[in-house]
Amino acid sequence: MSYQWPTLTDWLEQIAPAFYQQGYVVLEQAIPADLCQDLYQDVQQQALTAAGVGRQGQHQLNQQIRRDHTAWLSHNNPVQQRYLQLMAQLQQDMNRRCFLGLIDFEAHYARYQLGDFYQKHLDAFVGRSNRVLSTVCYLNTVEQGGELLIYDEQEQLVSKVQPKAGTLVVFESCRFPHEVLAASETRYSIAGWFRHNSSLQGRIDPAA
Repeated sequence: MSYQWPTLTDWLEQIAPAFYQQGYVVLEQAIPADLCQDLYQDVQQQALTAAGVGRQGQHQLNQQIRRDHTAWLSHNNPVQQRYLQLMAQLQQDMNRRCFLGLIDFEAHYARYQLGDFYQKHLDAFVGRSNRVLSTVCYLNTVEQGGELLIYDEQEQLVSKVQPKAGTLVVFESCRFPHEVLAASETRYSIAGWFRHNSSLQGRIDPAA
């Protein structure tokens, strides 16, 4: 598989205005084609494990809720480090433009095979998490199945994102419930979360 698309040089400039307007962004060709292809090759070499739900002491496997497999990214891997550096640029830009106070980023590979899904959920709850922004980066294109559905606070569908290599999705972690529909073919992505200091917790209002 060969990835070819023009590098979107102004991808950072495109994210902030859309974020201010609606709290989420879906941007195609945000990730350079060569990096996306390297990540796609890298993820297939990783030992992914069944993903659970809940954090720390409440973490458990539940295939009625999610069936994907994951592996955390590390700065020790040169390919993964390039992606983490790209997200560091996004962190810096969102702090400068939107005053979010982001201080950290974590991410993992995610693999959805035939029939795998992730039921509707929030990545954070006000007052209970320091996750601020969620990100999804697609590493391969899937023609059918595995779509990301994003809902608003009234549970109304606002976006249906078809997995497409190079596409980056960014949205407020505690504001938008979302789900991954059952995959019809293997789908690879990177899920990530920007955090801020817990003392600064609170919902972001993109209209502020």
